[in-house]
Amino acid sequence: MLYATTTASDKRVAFRDALAAAGSEGRVLRFPGAFNPLSARLIEDKGFDGVYVSGAVLSADLGLPDIGLTTLTEVAQRSGQIARMTNLPALVDADTGFGEPMNVARTVQELEDAGLAGCHIEDQVNPKRCGHLDGKSVVELETALKRVRAAADARRDPSFLVMARTDVRGSLDGDAGLRAAVDRARALVDAGADAIFPEAMKDLREFEAVASAVDVPVLANMTEFGKSELFTTRQLADAGVRMVIYPVTLLRIAMGAVERGLEEIAAEGTQAGLVEGMQTRARLYELLDYAGYNTFDTSIFTYRP
Repeated sequence: MLYATTTASDKRVAFRDALAAAGSEGRVLRFPGAFNPLSARLIEDKGFDGVYVSGAVLSADLGLPDIGLTTLTEVAQRSGQIARMTNLPALVDADTGFGEPMNVARTVQELEDAGLAGCHIEDQVNPKRCGHLDGKSVVELETALKRVRAAADARRDPSFLVMARTDVRGSLDGDAGLRAAVDRARALVDAGADAIFPEAMKDLREFEAVASAVDVPVLANMTEFGKSELFTTRQLADAGVRMVIYPVTLLRIAMGAVERGLEEIAAEGTQAGLVEGMQTRARLYELLDYAGYNTFDTSIFTYRP
């Protein structure tokens, strides 16, 4: 009933323990992207390892493109609403940290207070772009390192995971981009990053190169319509990846269904043909734990006239 029973601190410890276990067992933690709090609860119900909160999804939810238009307040509030609905750890996309290093420090503390288990900070120039679009630019290495140092130093809970994302692979062609990504990943770890998110890798060989170069967990972004193939968890695990996100998958599925549904209603004048594919009322009430609320009510409101 109401929110998750696991504290934010315990979720963070569990997240780090799971990452360590994934490394020793050669498996990948799976974090689908939640587009609202209820979908986060469904992700937990289906047995996944954690919840991802995508900056692209938060932007789209507001009707905005993913070009750095959202604010720290919007991201902290919405990601906190999502994180509190699940006992799973939630990792949030913090873009470039919403400003200079001092802003990055504040971002981390706001996200800690919102109940997130970790965040990733990227090295793009602000305003940023979606990681799988062309024309990205990255900041100089020293600026990227300052962002990560600020994030790591600002956290009050040492279990809060600071992940560094580098977009340098997409800013350079050929092997030069991969070499730059590997070099930058090493430097970001030295600056205090607990994990590395190499964005827009071309193939498994590139993931393996990054994973082999650092001694922290590496994340793979399996977004549709992007630069990377949609590899299986087994393929990613064999390449040394320890965590995978599916950032926009659920939103795309949902919006595709919504669009088809609206077209059906417009064409047929009724939603009757759509009912079979809908989540039932009973299943919705199960996810919302209506029974728990009823029990709560009857145990308190016992007055009878």
